[in-house]
Amino acid sequence: MINWIPGTYCSELLTVSLFRPGMGEFKVHRVRFFNYIPSGIRCVAYNNQSNRLAVSRTDGTVEIYNLSANYFQEKFFPGHESRSTEALCWAEGQRLFSAGLNGEIIEYDLQALNIKYAVDAFGGPIWSMTASPSGSQLLVGCEDGSVKLFQITPEKIEFERNFDRQKSRILSLSWHPSGTHIAAGSIDYISVFDVKSGSAIHKMMVDRQYMGVSKRKCIVWGVAFLSDGTVISVDSAGKVQFWDSATGTLAKSHLIANADVQSIAVAEQEDSFVVGTAEGTVFHFQLVPVASSSTEKQWVRTKPFQHHTHDVRTVAHSPTALISGGTDTHLVIRPLMEKVEVKNYDAALRKITFPHRRLISCSKKRQLLLFQFAHHLELWRLGSTVATGKNGDTLPLSKNAEHLLHLKTKGPENIICSCISPCGSWIACSTASRFFLYRLTYQHDNLSLKRVSKMPAFLRSAVQILFSEDSAKLFVASNQGSLHVGQLLEGRFRHLHTFQPQSGTVEAMCLLAVSPDGDWLAASGTSAGVHVYSVKHLKLHCTVPAYNFPVTAMAIAPNTNNLVIAHSDQQVFEYSIPGKQYTEWSRTVQKQGFHHLWLQRDTPITHISFHPKRPMHILLHDAYMFCIIDKSLPLPNDKTLLYNPLPPKSESDVVRRRTAHAFKISKIYKPLLFMDLLDEGTLVAVERPLDDIIAQLPPPIKKKKFGT
Repeated sequence: MINWIPGTYCSELLTVSLFRPGMGEFKVHRVRFFNYIPSGIRCVAYNNQSNRLAVSRTDGTVEIYNLSANYFQEKFFPGHESRSTEALCWAEGQRLFSAGLNGEIIEYDLQALNIKYAVDAFGGPIWSMTASPSGSQLLVGCEDGSVKLFQITPEKIEFERNFDRQKSRILSLSWHPSGTHIAAGSIDYISVFDVKSGSAIHKMMVDRQYMGVSKRKCIVWGVAFLSDGTVISVDSAGKVQFWDSATGTLAKSHLIANADVQSIAVAEQEDSFVVGTAEGTVFHFQLVPVASSSTEKQWVRTKPFQHHTHDVRTVAHSPTALISGGTDTHLVIRPLMEKVEVKNYDAALRKITFPHRRLISCSKKRQLLLFQFAHHLELWRLGSTVATGKNGDTLPLSKNAEHLLHLKTKGPENIICSCISPCGSWIACSTASRFFLYRLTYQHDNLSLKRVSKMPAFLRSAVQILFSEDSAKLFVASNQGSLHVGQLLEGRFRHLHTFQPQSGTVEAMCLLAVSPDGDWLAASGTSAGVHVYSVKHLKLHCTVPAYNFPVTAMAIAPNTNNLVIAHSDQQVFEYSIPGKQYTEWSRTVQKQGFHHLWLQRDTPITHISFHPKRPMHILLHDAYMFCIIDKSLPLPNDKTLLYNPLPPKSESDVVRRRTAHAFKISKIYKPLLFMDLLDEGTLVAVERPLDDIIAQLPPPIKKKKFGT
């Protein structure tokens, strides 16, 4: 059930300015009242086989990033209030597991984007988990001091046995690469176990000394077991320590921080590792020769990085980058420049903060914005102005933005997706187990809301929702790969048809696009390509030729019914749905190629739209730029300026036309979560300044500065 409360009037939250990107003049609603705060990052797990990164957040959300596809967030699993994820790992190649404080081990279905099953480990809260080097076994460390071994079967996991129970909770685990021994970090000590017998063969006590003072406890936050028998530990005393597992003795110690060192990850070749601290610093250690002519090597701290403002809770080490995440919500990918080629996607430092999926939808007719949060939706009416001005002016509002509605979900599940109809009379949203549809009625300044009852059960776990342009139909993509079409009548829903998944796949369709005339529906999964369905004849019309990179955004143009598709490698294709082929413009683009600066952008295009009166224009944006592509103009080549300032107005039309190219780009609005045309001369831009997010986080650890 969802409760609602009427909204309140807000002032000084919306500015309206003029923007001229070389394609005419627009009024721009500059919205900054979407108070969205991403959840902090708790764990990351890198899969070397698929080059994918799993990320879990503090609200239980799990995200999958495809590092080979320009670090695109291709999949996600919605959060849950009872799932506090403390550990995340890959096993058996492409199988993903998590564990947390509810004591359960969870496996995720990467095709259907839901939880496959959950198994209670019966050891209390689970603090750590790791897969065996072969990927066939799973090890978890529990609150009661137990280390439990599970066998991974084709369909599930089965408990195998317990290791010797320890006196305190098991906070970190690591397998020896041979699979014969494991290291377990607890409070004040590290245990080394023989896997075959399950017995502890060494207990290595950690020094509690911190800056010359003995602390009450020393928490071993992370351990890493190397091939030569060395165990590396990081702890709450700010130390990185090296242990000889054969003798159980300390070999070397580095004091690197005035606060906890909370995480560690080792490269597959074991020639470098990375650690993260509670001060927000990431340190890189490398194995280097003692002398230029020596074969003897030693671990040396080579590089510190300060890309975080708060605790670095987790780190990962890919072949080409150091990856870190923590309380400040940023996923930071720091390239190892000696391991990557210059001008490659991997050569850019990335800070990924916002989801690569839609959290905002718009009702153009009523000038409304619907904002999606984890457990509620907010409906806002945009402000208005009667003032005029010149390009770049900020215009005073005659009517402020108005908060109309606050829809709050009851229950522990996060909202997966939501949408408002173009007419503003319908709102739909979905959680993992429920689907909600509401009818909104406007009477002067009053808004009434009525929930549509008896929605079909097969609409549950929708991963994408979309209304037709005339608001008469509702399209729902389920997590099982099917697409449901429904008719919206006065206050009720009628199921019309279900498009079944193609070729036996159950892959969820994460993106939908419907043509303005309502005749065509395009759907895209993460790997199955783009399928186009005839809504009029209720059958599959065509499939767009497969491409190597996932789709990040798509839309169908009015009149022509050309489907414009953006991929994670920054390529943009235009496909004629009636003609079942790429358009001439698209073939020209592929022949000539995009500007190298366009292809080097590291944030995906997340939204595409069209100008109703300018059929040659494609409007699109990512988090840091808004672009209008004019198909009537030539493409820029690598010798021209991509971010080309407009020629002076004093120049003749002939000169202006000769120097202009197809791309008109604005970087005024950032981070840009949503941008779209409201009408022929009005844009709406939703920004979320990073400083506003940082200001609402708990304060970071204070560092003593020199002279204070």
